[in-house]
Amino acid sequence: MKKLLLSLLLGVTAIAALAQAPQPYPNRAIRIVVAYPAGGVSDNVARSLAERLSGPLGVPVIVENKAGASGGIGIDAVAKAAPDGYTLGFSAISPLVLNPHLGPTPFDPLHDIAPVASVMYSPVVVMGTSALAPRDFKGLMAYAMAHPGEVRWATSGNASLGHLMLAQLQAAAGVTVTHVPYKGGGQQLNDALGGHFEVLSTNAAPAIVSQAKQGKLVPLAVGAPSRLGSLPDVPTLGELGYGAANLSSVFGIFAPGKTPQPVVQRLNTEINRILANPDFRNQLLAADNVATTMSTAEFGKQIAAESASNARIIKAAGIKAD
Repeated sequence: MKKLLLSLLLGVTAIAALAQAPQPYPNRAIRIVVAYPAGGVSDNVARSLAERLSGPLGVPVIVENKAGASGGIGIDAVAKAAPDGYTLGFSAISPLVLNPHLGPTPFDPLHDIAPVASVMYSPVVVMGTSALAPRDFKGLMAYAMAHPGEVRWATSGNASLGHLMLAQLQAAAGVTVTHVPYKGGGQQLNDALGGHFEVLSTNAAPAIVSQAKQGKLVPLAVGAPSRLGSLPDVPTLGELGYGAANLSSVFGIFAPGKTPQPVVQRLNTEINRILANPDFRNQLLAADNVATTMSTAEFGKQIAAESASNARIIKAAGIKAD
């Protein structure tokens, strides 16, 4: 009888130990918080990535949109989530490398967020409108030099990536232009087509490229590591001699800061496999975005370098947020 009781006790203890043992990751649905509204290019990329991740991870991957504060609201939601790998974020790196230099943020970009995987970069295009006489970038700089303040240059807003690009160009070329900040891409494009200003810089997108191919806008330069496939004859700002202004928007997947490294590494491996898929890469290219592949360490170094660079630009140019 004592032996039977002992056996039962050992069995119950073993079952309890198994119940308390850590379950392999992942064993339930994963949520990706997209820091932008539903229906945009970034949201479409995140949803495609989530769908492709679900298979190899063996669990549903759900997308939730939390837009606002230039990506800051979505990233803050990730920073405050449990660091268990079941809440991730998809965002440009600007909430980590730009926002903190413009004012206090509700999260610590160094400790509350862990870079998981770089996904893509979105080139920035510089376009001339019908109000601009020069038809190339060299001509634009010469005109701006001869007519200080007369060139009106539109961006997506104060302290945006386009604004930082403009600040770098003015410093390097020794020119003065008038910054015209916008809050919405739709109105910016409408005003560009109406010739309400001379130049705009904005993220590349099929709608923008289409207007250039129709001759309604003049592509002058691209901010990117290499030329844009849909505008192969347009040089990068690096090629034109403005390396410091050769900026593009980088997007990636992030996790809460204390997420276990094995979990982060598993996600990085699976995401990089997706990014190597020609179909996925072509999907990005169709929207004028370019797939990137990095280790978590490489992505972290890129974020740190851009943060340091942005801090210098913002201080030197006296850039303030709205």
